[in-house]
Amino acid sequence: MEKLWIVFGVLAMFAAVGNVSTILTKRRAEGFRFASLSLTALTVCSFYSWDAMWVKAGDWAALEDVTPCAAGLLLVLVVASIFLNGITLFVCKEKKK
Repeated sequence: MEKLWIVFGVLAMFAAVGNVSTILTKRRAEGFRFASLSLTALTVCSFYSWDAMWVKAGDWAALEDVTPCAAGLLLVLVVASIFLNGITLFVCKEKKK
């Protein structure tokens, strides 16, 4: 279960793509939006849980190697997830008007 964050991240990307494609076909996408944002949050939590395991083990070399790069990548992916899911939210609101 060490790299569960990768699984959550991939699932979050699929959910975001499902969200956008569902909106493009003019259907409701609340389920995909919820899944995408939830899986994004689980990705970040799971990654930092993995980091905590390294701290507990005293594996500072692993932390120094992985955390700076992965933290930046997680930030970009979280912003992308918020952006994609936000766009679909605003598109749905404008359709209702």
